[in-house]
Amino acid sequence: MTVLQQTAASRRPVPPPAWRPRTDPAPLLPDQEPFRVLGTPAARDADPVLLKRLYAALVLGRRYNTQATALTRQGRLAVYPSSTGQEACEVAAGQVLAERDWLFPSYRDTLAAVSRGLDPVRALTLLRGDWHTGYDPREHRVAPLSTPLATQLPHAVGLAHAARLKGDDVVALAMVGDGGTSEGDFHEALNFAAVWRAPVVFLVQNNGFAISVPLAKQTAAPSLAHKGVGYGIPGRLVDGNDAAAVHTVLDEAVRRARTGGGPTLVEAVTYRMEAHTNADDATRYREADEVETWRGHDPIALLERELREAGQLGDADVAAAREAAEEMAAGLRARMNEEPVTDPMDLFAHVYARRTSQLREQAEQLRAELDAAEETERTDGTELTERTEQTEQTEQTEQTGEDHR
Repeated sequence: MTVLQQTAASRRPVPPPAWRPRTDPAPLLPDQEPFRVLGTPAARDADPVLLKRLYAALVLGRRYNTQATALTRQGRLAVYPSSTGQEACEVAAGQVLAERDWLFPSYRDTLAAVSRGLDPVRALTLLRGDWHTGYDPREHRVAPLSTPLATQLPHAVGLAHAARLKGDDVVALAMVGDGGTSEGDFHEALNFAAVWRAPVVFLVQNNGFAISVPLAKQTAAPSLAHKGVGYGIPGRLVDGNDAAAVHTVLDEAVRRARTGGGPTLVEAVTYRMEAHTNADDATRYREADEVETWRGHDPIALLERELREAGQLGDADVAAAREAAEEMAAGLRARMNEEPVTDPMDLFAHVYARRTSQLREQAEQLRAELDAAEETERTDGTELTERTEQTEQTEQTEQTGEDHR
């Protein structure tokens, strides 16, 4: 008799005690509403020094996004995935970690890397098609910007787990978008992190769209923060446009990870104000009214209003923040307008510790082509010089003849 043939009168086996939940799920569940600080009584207890630092970073971050976007129109960048509207998440992620910790960004998180201290130009190097990463990950404790979705998450878990085994006091913060939560790497990373109790924090920036696919077509979960429960990881839901709230939640998660509490999954509810990249037409999948509604929840305006009402921010402070942002943008513009000195042979550097036979063959082929091109250019230059000299001699002879006449 098969399971389908069993009758209601059949005796059903009683599961052994091991089926019962290993962990009480209640503490893992996120709140029903995103956590907020700005505009709530909790704002009165927030550190005004921290809030002003976050405000200055938001203003600088917005200018960084607009300048980088402009550089794509000028052909100085091949592509730029703007984080305009998401600056609160980016800035908080970049500033909440200790110097010894690691940040694992996605392709949209250049601002988080800059907020952590990375040179703005070096953060954009990959996006202008120069070098492999643009910076030394070990120097800044910032992993390479990841274009493949969610692949950085298992790397973050592996590093955090290895650091704990070595006895190093290190926390990894891994960033991913809502679209990345649909990748297998996301689920594998959460499962390993939970089993190993790895000191890692997952920050999901839910900006509403995976390119053109809205969140409702990706998941039927109550929230992305709920996804942690299935792995035994607590989920936190936070207003991703409230810089103070994002910083508070991430700070708590980092502290928890550092003290042996294991991983935390944080979902920051925010919105991507710009298109996916400069190659995307966002008007094809979202309405202008929706974008305008979110402009009313701008992270800079929210924090500025809170600080002004508390008497902690004046016109001089706002002007100083904007001036610093303009100085950064001017420096970024000037340096990005410089033509980079590149060597095509660098294509074969840092691929393997020892070059494979295929790489050696390709390198030799490219070297031969470069030498041939250089010889042709030298020959053409010599011929051009000779023709120029002949023309000048002819003109001088003709002019001498005119003078004699």
